[in-house]
Amino acid sequence: MPGHRRQASTELLELMGVVRENGNEQMSLPPLIQYNPLSYDYVLVAKTREHLDRESIKKQNELIEELKKKNFKIKKITNDDLVFFGMQAPIEIFEKYRYLLKVSDACNWRSDQKNVPLSTRIRVVHFILNHTPISSGEGLRDLMKMKVFEARFCLHEKKKQRELTQSWARWTACFQWQPIDAVRNYFGEKVALYYLWLGWYTYVLIIPAVIGVIVFLYGLAFFNTSPLIKEVCDIDLVMCPLCDKRCKVWLLSDTCTYAKVSLLFDNEGTVLFAMVMAVWATLFLEFWKRHRTFFVCKWKVSDWCEEEEELILEIVNDVNCEPKKFKHSYLRSTLVLICVIIMILVIIGLTHALVVFRVIAAVQLAEGPWEFMSTHANSIAMMLGAVLHYLIITVMTQVNKSVATKLCELEKTRSFATTERSFTVKMFTFQFFTYFSSLFYVAFFLGRINGHPGHYVRIASKWRLEECHPSGCLTDLFIQMAIIMVLKQTISNVFEFTGPWFGKWLKRRRTHKLQRKCANCYLKDETQAKHGAELCDNCKLRDWLNNYRLNAVDSFSLFKEFLEMVIQFSFTTIFVAAFPLAPLLALINNVIEIRLDAIKMVTLERRLIPKKTNDIGVWIDLLEAIGVLAVIANGLVIGVSSDFIPRLVYRYYYGPCANGTATDIDCMVGYINNTLSTVSMGNLEIRKEFSPLQMVTPNGMNVSSCSYKDYRDSEDYNLTPQFWLILAMRFGFVILFEHIVVICKFIAAWFVPAAPVRVKNDSLSEKLERLKEELGSHSFSASHLKRASADHLREQVEREPSVALCAESVPTITQLPSH
Repeated sequence: MPGHRRQASTELLELMGVVRENGNEQMSLPPLIQYNPLSYDYVLVAKTREHLDRESIKKQNELIEELKKKNFKIKKITNDDLVFFGMQAPIEIFEKYRYLLKVSDACNWRSDQKNVPLSTRIRVVHFILNHTPISSGEGLRDLMKMKVFEARFCLHEKKKQRELTQSWARWTACFQWQPIDAVRNYFGEKVALYYLWLGWYTYVLIIPAVIGVIVFLYGLAFFNTSPLIKEVCDIDLVMCPLCDKRCKVWLLSDTCTYAKVSLLFDNEGTVLFAMVMAVWATLFLEFWKRHRTFFVCKWKVSDWCEEEEELILEIVNDVNCEPKKFKHSYLRSTLVLICVIIMILVIIGLTHALVVFRVIAAVQLAEGPWEFMSTHANSIAMMLGAVLHYLIITVMTQVNKSVATKLCELEKTRSFATTERSFTVKMFTFQFFTYFSSLFYVAFFLGRINGHPGHYVRIASKWRLEECHPSGCLTDLFIQMAIIMVLKQTISNVFEFTGPWFGKWLKRRRTHKLQRKCANCYLKDETQAKHGAELCDNCKLRDWLNNYRLNAVDSFSLFKEFLEMVIQFSFTTIFVAAFPLAPLLALINNVIEIRLDAIKMVTLERRLIPKKTNDIGVWIDLLEAIGVLAVIANGLVIGVSSDFIPRLVYRYYYGPCANGTATDIDCMVGYINNTLSTVSMGNLEIRKEFSPLQMVTPNGMNVSSCSYKDYRDSEDYNLTPQFWLILAMRFGFVILFEHIVVICKFIAAWFVPAAPVRVKNDSLSEKLERLKEELGSHSFSASHLKRASADHLREQVEREPSVALCAESVPTITQLPSH
């Protein structure tokens, strides 16, 4: 019957050499040149038996035996209280990997792939070690938590390490192009794409950094000639007390310097700059996609699939493995979502705590004995709040990491890659709220919910909320951003470099110094290793111990670098209207960051596990979300936080140029006075609010009225029509700004193709050549084809006799063109 008959198509594949006679697939591949490193692929480190209990020794031996069953070569070397297990996988494992890679990913296969680089060997061995359970079901990760093994790491290659140090991982190479291909060959595609993205981000930051400096200089050019500055500095206007009891009235002219600083960052140039930055964020991402495409096509990973790679490694590790099923639980998802919302509310609660701290600090400083602090109480309280905010960020980073990890465990994700994506989204969300909740309060709520004399909003009915300076609230936002960015970049970079350096020095002090490498092994290390060549035990131990002394890395080491840069990208784009110098600071930091990370990875840390990928993963989605949020935030900053709209309204509706007749006067004269309202001590509610002692000026003169920033009537304190006109104009501007910028973003995204035409054509030509080469490598004779085709036709006739009627119309095999 057909079920017991060999298929003619199977016989045809046999003749082509793809399937053997016994039915086992064996695709013809170029012979694998075994790469036998002088040292080993992977090293496990454990304490000696004297320091372990019986159960730990049993589990340790069990894992070693399981690996030996898979034909792993294991070398055991003891040094003091440490035992090193060197691991080398057999060549058969990499033969399987190459074959399955070709079957699943033929479009990216190259026929000249005759060897497996050490980076690929490490990746395969790392997967096998993590997926080799012992009898109790525990894997290497569990044994590491139980301290059965102290450490695990892959080894640095001395020769390539020196090459990377000379061409890349040194401070004198700050302004040189990065050797991305060499980084990819050593650390894998994932690390290479991080440095490729960071280098591209740094490169395109040059334009906004220059524009930001121009905007800053534009504000500086009108530093002393602006009528707004002159009005603040020259007017003898008495302002209402900023706090209860001991705070007294003050003169607006005393804040002349503050007004000048405000104008540096709150002028017409910031509006254009915010629009430029919103479009820049889109262009940056679109051109990054093009830049990435060029390299992933060059590296032959454009069609790489994460799930297929995982399946290949599963089969290589265990031929009888079962695929991990996709699962989804609405109950778990709902529980995780609730936990995330609770965590976000906790972070927002910390922002409220910061507000309370600033309010109390301002009162205490204003009532203190130091005149300077009393005069600048609000500004000093704002700075102290920013420093406290940075400390909260430092502490909450560890808390956020622990919570995100627990939530990922609760989700029970299918694979490590899925866990990594889930962890990235949660951790970034928590960090984003930790960094930006306070900034959103300063940008959109500070000075707008504090009430007015006679009806101030108070915390616990005791402390008044903060007020903005008459020149605007944007300076407060600038102070917050500047302090957080500077502290974050300087302090984190210092600890990021000195921490690993000190850790390496400390480990070196604690371990005994070994004798120098022998001359024979030194020559081996400097030349190309022959098949089977190895270092002596002493030189192996020396190499392993040097790698052990380096600082430990884990699967999330690269995540920390990405998170730091994406948070910086958020600072650079979201509130750039309040801080035009943010791109310049980011540019300077990134030039240092690239070399700092390179030096750390190459010389101070253990080698990262080389991982394969063709994109930066979920980070690209987060960057696009930040780009959209930047449009909304900058529109609100300009329309709501800054005084751009009130100045326009005053210029064309209420100022001296409103009727179009004034020609010899600046149109903004009188603007500051127009934004202020006045209260009188004749009102009963005002007398309850301010005591007579508070209504004494610094020069000792009693006053019966004072001014505050708001648009209210001086009789009944209701909001004036000008307030409602400005409010309507603010929201109208925000809507108009966002629509124009979003349209520009869409046009920019459409205008820039995701892949260069040259790359598409090269890829198409290369695929065509590979297909031709594949067809030519499986040539066969006409007689073999005739026999296989005849068997196939005979079987079809047995199944369906009607096929015989059409047989005459089918050309014979001899009529077919010869191959």
